[in-house]
Amino acid sequence: MASKLNPYLSFAGNAREAMEYYHGMFGGDLALNTYGESGAPAEAGNADNIMHAMLEGGNGFTLMASDVPPGMEHHPGTNISISLSGDDGDLLRGCWEKLSDGGTVAVPLEKQMWGDEFGACTDRFGISWMVNIGQPG
Repeated sequence: MASKLNPYLSFAGNAREAMEYYHGMFGGDLALNTYGESGAPAEAGNADNIMHAMLEGGNGFTLMASDVPPGMEHHPGTNISISLSGDDGDLLRGCWEKLSDGGTVAVPLEKQMWGDEFGACTDRFGISWMVNIGQPG
């Protein structure tokens, strides 16, 4: 898989509705994964909320999104991050090192429950980034 850079939107419980709307507008393939499918505890109350959505349009557009998990605040207007993803671990780890240097790490770049390496940070300029390194497979 080639590495890609795309916007990643955050929603307060309506990511499914928004991504279905964008799917109707842009076409392409929409994948929706809920917190419940990933093993989130039922008592969290967000089992049907979207943990990760990806819309890949046939026109080259890619849009990703999720509902914020319980305990995290949603800030409309600032609810966007930039996502770097792919399977070129050396390239993406190098990007992570540069992006997190002088910034704030929210989630360290490490293996996650879905099998990929993932990290989230805010760079020294205040821009939110997510890096996901897919595992060969």
